[in-house]
Amino acid sequence: MRRLSVVAAALGAILGAAACATSVTRMDASTVKDVSGHWNDTDSRLVAQEMISDCLARPWYSNAQSRLGKNPVVIVGRVRNQSSEHIDADTFVQDLQRALINSGKVDFVASKNERGEIRDERLDQDTNASEATRKAMGHETGADYMLDGTINSIVDQEGGRAVVYYQTNLRLVDMKTNEIVWNGEKKIKKYVKRASVSW
Repeated sequence: MRRLSVVAAALGAILGAAACATSVTRMDASTVKDVSGHWNDTDSRLVAQEMISDCLARPWYSNAQSRLGKNPVVIVGRVRNQSSEHIDADTFVQDLQRALINSGKVDFVASKNERGEIRDERLDQDTNASEATRKAMGHETGADYMLDGTINSIVDQEGGRAVVYYQTNLRLVDMKTNEIVWNGEKKIKKYVKRASVSW
């Protein structure tokens, strides 16, 4: 009898450990999966794609092409996270850049941080690269427009239930005149129900 209870206890411990073990399932990167209800990779990608599509369909674009005689040159500035949660704004900025570049409708220049690294490389080339392959300073393409914006959120919560509302605002500014030529917004609303309160 004693031996049976030892075996039962050991079996219970093994089953308990197996129940608490971490399980990982690989998913396709484009799969939509909301776990926490917070802003996620899908939100970032879809908001960027929809907002850039809207931006490039507006009158400023054809006006710019006519005035410049070529595709306008765009740079993405700062996107500030003013929401109630941690959002990696850099990931969203990369999604915006990707959507702009892949549209084929604008030319795109590197951000302020990226330019600093490239300029350091040019300085190094001045000393170490051959004359035939050296890239001289002073030949950068200047941006015609800068895209910047904010991500905001409102949480309406009662107990374990909440409605989380996100609003992303982006604007496109003419670098020469400071005119705002496009102002767009995208709203996302999620209803989240949790077993325990953990907001």
